[in-house]
Amino acid sequence: MATILASTKDRQMLAATPAELHQAKEVVDLLGTHTNLKLGLTTPHREDLVAVPEELSNIMARILRIVATGGTVTVGSMPEELTTSTAAEQLGISRPTLMKMIDRGEIPAHKVGSHTRLRTCDVMAFRGERQARRRKAFEELRALEDE
Repeated sequence: MATILASTKDRQMLAATPAELHQAKEVVDLLGTHTNLKLGLTTPHREDLVAVPEELSNIMARILRIVATGGTVTVGSMPEELTTSTAAEQLGISRPTLMKMIDRGEIPAHKVGSHTRLRTCDVMAFRGERQARRRKAFEELRALEDE
């Protein structure tokens, strides 16, 4: 499953200094030249090396690549469950469209009292799948134009 760093309200923005930008470029260059390289953490006195799990290492590498190219990274938190309004916002669709998709079983949801809620991981997975379908359709269209 792809990890998407997104948030609705709780956002923290950090701007990289020129020194940090240079360091990010060095790490990205190193990651690009070594296929089995993984990120790790050391204590201030370099006594202990803590291996970063592969999933977190991949997230950190993605962030470093964005920073190295001068991009902006926004990190935030999201609750485990979303309202239909928030889920629709995350998907870039209207709430009525989301409700129709829920009714058709295209995206899982559940009731909390009389309110419909969606799990954040389901919404993010659906968004990723939809984005992959769009990319595939675009590539197919490009292939047709190239013929």
